[in-house]
Amino acid sequence: MLLLGKNTPAGGSPGAALATLEARAEQVAALNARYRHHGATEVMRAALTEAGRIALVSSFGAESVVLLHMAAVIDRAVPVLFIDTEMLFTETLVYQAELSERLGLRNLQIIRSADIARDDPDNTLHQRDTDACCALRKTRPLQAALTGFDGWITGRKRFQSGRRAALDFFELEDGTGRIKINPLSHWAPEDVQTYIEENRLPRHPLVAKGYPSIGCAPCTSPVKPGEDPRSGRWRGQQKDECGIHFVNGKFVRTGANA
Repeated sequence: MLLLGKNTPAGGSPGAALATLEARAEQVAALNARYRHHGATEVMRAALTEAGRIALVSSFGAESVVLLHMAAVIDRAVPVLFIDTEMLFTETLVYQAELSERLGLRNLQIIRSADIARDDPDNTLHQRDTDACCALRKTRPLQAALTGFDGWITGRKRFQSGRRAALDFFELEDGTGRIKINPLSHWAPEDVQTYIEENRLPRHPLVAKGYPSIGCAPCTSPVKPGEDPRSGRWRGQQKDECGIHFVNGKFVRTGANA
């Protein structure tokens, strides 16, 4: 388990940093050009073999099993980062343990914030400021855990929300210079279902109870037929992202993704 607080950016000269960003931007553009017409498995393999030191970030949520299985088939030792916000459903924690064992994941890293007792001692921050709660329990610990990695794999898909409608397979994360890889970005909901069924993979137990998108228990509710799959996240608020895909408070893509 990693117990993490705020991330401190590494030092270095501005010129060296700019050169690195330019090189990463060229790498991202080349990867997108090379794999534009390839499938998710090929993109995953490229991520693990061509993009440097890569981590897979997983919530062990409703559709996480697809990406986890795909990675495990290629390399069971891939670093898998799981953020335990200490407000997750019990079902998620049980599913995480059982699925990790079933897939034979050998490098699971459970991440928790070191600042909760100080910044949210009574666990009520989510009732007053959901953005601050997400930053405390998810965004800052994840950014700290990603230090030292060249990039990370996400399960984001174009169909999930308006902000994700133009996702490429590879993105350059502004502000960090890391590469974000989205192997499933072009998948439709039926592709996810087909992959799970064909590989006989276990679903998160809350999916059967009407939770197509699963986050922290206080901020996740069931979704009715016909509603957007993410409408149960922060219901009634002008919010549809927890913040881990934001930099300096903005949902940012750069280079070819801008």
